[in-house]
Amino acid sequence: MKVVVTGGAGYIGSHTIIEIVESTDWELISIDSFINSTPDTFRRVEEITGKKIANFRIDLCDRSALENVFTEIGPVDGIIHFAALKAVGESVEKPLLYFHNNITGLLNILECCDKFNIPNLIFSSSCSIYGNVAVLPVDEMTPLAKSESPYAATKAMGEDILKDFSKVSNTNLIALRYFNPVGAHSSGLIGENPINKPSNLFPVITQTAVGIIKEMQVFGSDYKTRDGSCIRDYIHVSDIASAHILALKYALEQEKLENLEFYNLGSGKGVSVLEAISTFENISNLKLNYNLSDRRAGDVESIYSNSKKAKSKLDWTPKFELKAMMNSAWKWQQQLENEKLKS
Repeated sequence: MKVVVTGGAGYIGSHTIIEIVESTDWELISIDSFINSTPDTFRRVEEITGKKIANFRIDLCDRSALENVFTEIGPVDGIIHFAALKAVGESVEKPLLYFHNNITGLLNILECCDKFNIPNLIFSSSCSIYGNVAVLPVDEMTPLAKSESPYAATKAMGEDILKDFSKVSNTNLIALRYFNPVGAHSSGLIGENPINKPSNLFPVITQTAVGIIKEMQVFGSDYKTRDGSCIRDYIHVSDIASAHILALKYALEQEKLENLEFYNLGSGKGVSVLEAISTFENISNLKLNYNLSDRRAGDVESIYSNSKKAKSKLDWTPKFELKAMMNSAWKWQQQLENEKLKS
């Protein structure tokens, strides 16, 4: 088995690589341009797993460079495609950047699937494609509402592209719709560490706790939710990682999937921003400095999942509860602070 992971130095990509190394004998190749990650991630992966990961530093939007990679590495059994820009707020400010990067990269990957006869592709999709829904929890048959951000639009477009591609291609295609990946590896040696100012809730919380962020903004306190703040479905990054292995194994067992298959990956529990803050304060015995501010463009009010399909067809069940997720994120932030003191 030879598997290519795009965005291998990213948050979910790196955790998936660790899960693959620790639970399979697959040969791994990463493609990552480090546009939103650092080469140091692979040092951390090697420290945890004892395995050095081969990475090609290219931009997926460079079709020629991408084809050269597949020519060099030879036959591939599957691709797990993570590489994409993912910040909702930034996508509102820079829509053309998101459309160019996320869609062009996907198109080039699919062209390579055809040209190099790659039989399986797992696509990193998102719960953001559901938009503001009328009924909760959402399952895979929930009608998709209007995309609330250019980022969400790129994921919805990506699935549309895959649906049409599945009709003319021999590649098995599976889209995994993540809810909100959080937390860090159990070792505390790797986790979410965005290069730019974080937009995801957990790193915002932990960076506020250590003073990197002076005052945390809770965007929106007047939503029609139980405490006025947005509600999300948080799922541990290692649970997300394990789902990719199960999805690829499932695809490998199929002669040919007739159409794109898609699966929700979530805990099935809605947690508000203020509830997440309270959970952190309880596990850390710290008081966060936060302020209730205006709603943020691109945010949906409330969403959480029904992930029964992934359980029944992929045999996937999340293992981590909210406190464990928050504990792992806090352990990782403390690791980063200790590294700063030593340097």
